[in-house]
Amino acid sequence: MPDGLLPSSTPAEPQPPFAIDTPDGRSRAVVDAVLPAVDGGRFAAKCVAGEHFRVTAHVFTDGHDAPRVMLQWWKDGEARRRELPMKLRYNDEWHADFVPPMAGRYRYTVVAWVDAFESWRHELVRRVDADDIRLAARVGALEIRAAAARAAATEREALEDWALALEQGAQDPALEVTALKALALDEDLAVTAGRYPDRRLETRYGADLPLVADRERARFSTWYELFPRSAGDAPGAHGTLRDVEARLPLVAAMGFDVLYFPPIHPIGRLQRKGRNNALDTEPGDVGSPWAIGAAEGGHKAILPALGTPEDFRHLVAAARARGLEIAMDIAFQCAPDHPYVKAHPQWFRWRPDGSVQYAENPPKKYQDIYPFNFESEDWQGLWCELKSVLDHWIAEGVTIFRVDNPHTKSFAFWEWAITECKRAHPELIFLAEAFTRPKVMHRLAKLGFTQSYTYFTWRNTKAELTDYFTELAQGPGADYFRPNVWPNTPDILHAALQGGEEAMFKLRLVLAATLAASYGIYGPAFELLEHRPRGLSSEEYLDSEKYQLRHWDWEPDSGLRPFIARVNRIRQGNAALQSDRSLRFLDIDNDQLIAYLKASDDGRNVVVTIVNLDPHNAQWGFLSLDPSEVDVPRDQPFQMHDLLTDQRFSWQGGRHFIRLEPERVPAHVLVVRRRLRDERDFDYYL
Repeated sequence: MPDGLLPSSTPAEPQPPFAIDTPDGRSRAVVDAVLPAVDGGRFAAKCVAGEHFRVTAHVFTDGHDAPRVMLQWWKDGEARRRELPMKLRYNDEWHADFVPPMAGRYRYTVVAWVDAFESWRHELVRRVDADDIRLAARVGALEIRAAAARAAATEREALEDWALALEQGAQDPALEVTALKALALDEDLAVTAGRYPDRRLETRYGADLPLVADRERARFSTWYELFPRSAGDAPGAHGTLRDVEARLPLVAAMGFDVLYFPPIHPIGRLQRKGRNNALDTEPGDVGSPWAIGAAEGGHKAILPALGTPEDFRHLVAAARARGLEIAMDIAFQCAPDHPYVKAHPQWFRWRPDGSVQYAENPPKKYQDIYPFNFESEDWQGLWCELKSVLDHWIAEGVTIFRVDNPHTKSFAFWEWAITECKRAHPELIFLAEAFTRPKVMHRLAKLGFTQSYTYFTWRNTKAELTDYFTELAQGPGADYFRPNVWPNTPDILHAALQGGEEAMFKLRLVLAATLAASYGIYGPAFELLEHRPRGLSSEEYLDSEKYQLRHWDWEPDSGLRPFIARVNRIRQGNAALQSDRSLRFLDIDNDQLIAYLKASDDGRNVVVTIVNLDPHNAQWGFLSLDPSEVDVPRDQPFQMHDLLTDQRFSWQGGRHFIRLEPERVPAHVLVVRRRLRDERDFDYYL
């Protein structure tokens, strides 16, 4: 006998028991993915309180059994989990949505199990053999009796009676199998049994995913920026917070709901910049508001020339009375004479010559600004002090912060500070002013910034706009990145605006206001067509307000103010323009014309915007828009109402001629009016 072989009569030795390292191998449902999941759940997705938040799960099981899938969600800190059934759409994708009732942090996940009762019903529907049906009825009776054992007392008897009827019917040859099958598939009793599933072998998704629910203004907001020190009536006079209060009716009449201004703190005197960023100052030079801190105080103080804390609180209240919120600029940096520099020298970088390292972006130098050292040994003290700045202004009534250059500060700090602030004040909104690399911008949004500046200013051609805004609306960042687009800022006068053409200013405004649910302008420079650059190839304004006082025309009808007011009224009156997800670009056969569609969640409000990107010449082309895309029968005419000009056009079919003359108006903002009939058989448009 060869070595190693046993005679056939020798029994095999019993194998020792072994452990299987899995919770329960009988759990057969697979929850393969839950979406949205920002970086696998490392960061929170975002939504708006009071609105539906859609969750998708990829769930399946082996074989042909039916899985049961449930969405669970709860508010952070709550023990009770709310639960909703998910519905199968296609390709093992299950969908459900829930409505967070208030702003705050939430969690959600998905659980699933093989539903023996539903699997039985699904198979029974397809059975045709009489013996199979009778045997299946007896199997079903066992499942129903098990459900009865789990049922509430008020429903237990009905399920037990159903199980007994199936058992008896299955063994009664006088009962037709069609009647037996109908009894087994009773819909009302099935609903009752479905309330008491056997969930012992359920599978839970591997992570509880975070969600931040914000208030509505996080999704839809209209910003206006002005420098308070230029808000006065008299040329050369330093404006005050009371002067800003006098401008509130004008800002509100233009349709803005957020009034933002640069830092209002004391401005450093050491290394102060002169007009047009000059290194040498002259008497009366007011310096840059971003060079924060002087003998009068730092980030928690107000420049005395602007007013007092009481003036600020009065302004906040007066703005709210007009439907406006004051947005505070947060610039975490210091002038050389900021009190922090002496009190906390460890918070700054010191050079070998004994001086503090000022801000630089070679070849640019910012001698009037000292950045914080977030690698300081006293980093915890620095973090706590900076958060206390936010806490101070929150206590003064501020709920919106525009954060200057957050990408030059510690990411870990922002995640901690924003999370802690919003834990106590979930209504807060943080706008990240970060014109930087895409991945950095997205990281800041993931860390907690509610809204983000974008590259809109540098997207001007049809291809650039189409590609970029398709990415913003439909790319993976749409789960957490909320764009806020600006045609101009105090730092950026794009070359497109430097010609000063009214049509260019108008078309850029319409693009900003209709492509994005949140947009802003820096005024009065924008509406008064300020367009002089500091030099060739420069994006800086000549005589920039960043370094000097300016005197502006505040008349309500000056410049583009009536046009801006109309555009903002259109935004306020059309739900389609108040979110970003529905944006879809349309085909139009002219590269100087761009067309796109937005629709409200319920589909009742559809807006089609067409913009002539050429400010000098009339452009025309054919727009492709099938009536079915706007919920109109193909053979029925419909009306397009231009909300900019109040013209109405009758359209039919899928190809429509467009002509836009920029000297008149460079855009159409068209709302679809569907033809209906009322009870008196009159035509009207909705």
